[in-house]
Amino acid sequence: MSDFEDVNELARKGDPRAQNALGTMYRNGERVPQSDAEAVRWYALAAEQGDAGAQFNLGAMYAQGKGVGQSDAEAARWLALAAEQGDARAQCNLGWMYDVGRGVVQSDAEAVRLFALAAEQGDADAQCNLGWMHEAGRGVEQNDAEAARLYKLAAEQGDARAQCNLGWMYEFGRGVEQSDAEAARWYALAAEQGESTAQCNLALLYKEGRGVEQSDADAVRWYALSAEQGDADAQCNLGWMYEFGRGVGQSDAEAVRWYALSAEQGDARAQCNLALLYQEGRGVEQSDAEAVRWYALSAEQGDARAQCNLGFMYEEGRGVGQSDAEAVRLFALAAEQGDTWAQFNLGVMHEQGRGVPKDPSEALRLYGLAAAKGHAGAAERLRGSRG
Repeated sequence: MSDFEDVNELARKGDPRAQNALGTMYRNGERVPQSDAEAVRWYALAAEQGDAGAQFNLGAMYAQGKGVGQSDAEAARWLALAAEQGDARAQCNLGWMYDVGRGVVQSDAEAVRLFALAAEQGDADAQCNLGWMHEAGRGVEQNDAEAARLYKLAAEQGDARAQCNLGWMYEFGRGVEQSDAEAARWYALAAEQGESTAQCNLALLYKEGRGVEQSDADAVRWYALSAEQGDADAQCNLGWMYEFGRGVGQSDAEAVRWYALSAEQGDARAQCNLALLYQEGRGVEQSDAEAVRWYALSAEQGDARAQCNLGFMYEEGRGVGQSDAEAVRLFALAAEQGDTWAQFNLGVMHEQGRGVPKDPSEALRLYGLAAAKGHAGAAERLRGSRG
């Protein structure tokens, strides 16, 4: 008698372990025609007899809506039964449901409790999740050192998320001694597993030569792998590499392509960069209206460059109705963030009384701020006022 025949016979006699195993065979199409509905039927028979593995599997089928109507509440119910029996996978998954409030009332404290139970059993996902709760101070007192410890436990098991998170802790010296070399090492382990955030972070270290030998080519390679997975930061950064020909042949058209993908996801830097290319007609047909549209989206997110550049468009009436008052408003927003061009431009508006009452003293103050950061035009205005 084959292993399958043994399992099939035992399952039909009511053995819960065999029923769970047969359910998995149906789920995977192993030795039987693939059928999620049959998988659910056998999982349910075993789960109702108290088999923790089957309860976990049945919960997963409800969570995914496979072979049964999707139901977070039913998923949570079955996961809870398995978790009570000490099933680490169920504890971790149920912890996640409490974390996000899926099928249960959201509770950081309950998420932490469940993650901790699974983490103590060595579950890498739970260790990583619990690390994040400690890092964020959710459901537990904020503790970078404990977060780093938990990330390391999971990272050493090969968990890519934990490796990426641990790399970040090393890069910024959070809970561990700052080390670009250690950051690069952990990012690389995660990046090689295809973790897009780690690929983007590793690319930046190559671009800046931190913890690794500086290499624009390697930066482009890792940015590209991350960007192709849809990471908005990587898409924006890859666009910048194309715009300035760093590690790749200079191409405004490619810069536009990658900036646009990132901008459409809401990345403020990419929106501002894309707007500038539209304004200058580089890699795309020149369009002040499109420039204004993208500047506005970026400016609304607080990007100082976009606020300043959009202020200029209002000042000149390019792609939008001319408005000194709106230009002043936007220059002021960017100036408050320390943007030197905005400080200079706002100074000019105060000096000339455009969009605001004429105020020479405020103009000099703003010129002084910009000049202190090396703005030549502001320094010239200051010298003129003293001469």
